[in-house]
Amino acid sequence: MLLDVKDLTVEVEGKEVLHNVTLSIGFGEAALLMGPNGSGKSSLIYSILGHPRYVIRNGSIRFDGRDITYMPTEERAQLGLGVSFQFPPKIRGVTLRSLARMLTSGGEEEVEKVASFLNLTSFLDRDVHVGFSGGEVKRAELFFLLLQKPALSLIDEPDSGVDVENIVTVGSAINELLGATLVNARARPSALIVTHTGHISRYVLTQRTYLMQRGTIICYGETEGLVNDVLRHGFDWCAQCYGKRQEGM
Repeated sequence: MLLDVKDLTVEVEGKEVLHNVTLSIGFGEAALLMGPNGSGKSSLIYSILGHPRYVIRNGSIRFDGRDITYMPTEERAQLGLGVSFQFPPKIRGVTLRSLARMLTSGGEEEVEKVASFLNLTSFLDRDVHVGFSGGEVKRAELFFLLLQKPALSLIDEPDSGVDVENIVTVGSAINELLGATLVNARARPSALIVTHTGHISRYVLTQRTYLMQRGTIICYGETEGLVNDVLRHGFDWCAQCYGKRQEGM
C-alpha cells in the first residue's frame, strides 16, 4: 500500500476530531472520502499532512512503507505528498507563474502547457488566488499539483462551489494527474479525494469510497453503489445500515 492509516485518533485543542480511523490507498489507486460537513474529512487530510495543530493520540500513518506519523510536513512533501486545499490562502505579491516555476523542472514551456490545459493562461501573472472565483481556485490548486507531480494527492472538496463548466475541467485535471494512460499501476500517482456531494465521482474514476461520520470511517466499498446509496438515502441512512450490519456480525 502507498498510504496506510491505521486506528488513527486525533485531537485539536483537546477535542477529539478523529477516532480509530483506518484507511488505505494502493499504488495507482484513487479513492473518495465522503461525508457530511463537519464529519472529519478535512481533519484527516491535515493529519496525513502532519499539520502541527492536529495532535495524534493513537494509531499510525505509513507512506510507501515508511512510518510518517510524527514526521514534519516538509519531509512528507519531499516523500511525495501533495495537497489541493478547499480554502487555500491568498498570496499577494506572488503570481501563479512565479510559484509554478518553483514547482516544476519543466521550465516555462511546461508552465504554459499546463496552464493552457486548465484554461489558466490569462491568470499566470495574477497574484495567487486573489480575486479568483471558487472554480478558478480549484483549477489553480490542481495546476500546482500537476506541476508538482506528487505520488499521492490529497484533494479537498474539488467539487465544492464549482459550476458545471468548471467541474468538467476539474475532473479532466484530476484524471490527468492520476496518469490514466499509464499501464503500470505502480508508476501511476494515487489520490484521496474528499467530497461532500459525490458529484466528482461522475468525472473521475475511483476504485473505492470511504464514508466518514462523526470522525470515524463507518464503511467503505465500490464507489458507484456507495455514492448512489448516499445520494438516494442520505448519510444517516448509511450509518444506520452499517450499524445493523455490525449487530448481525
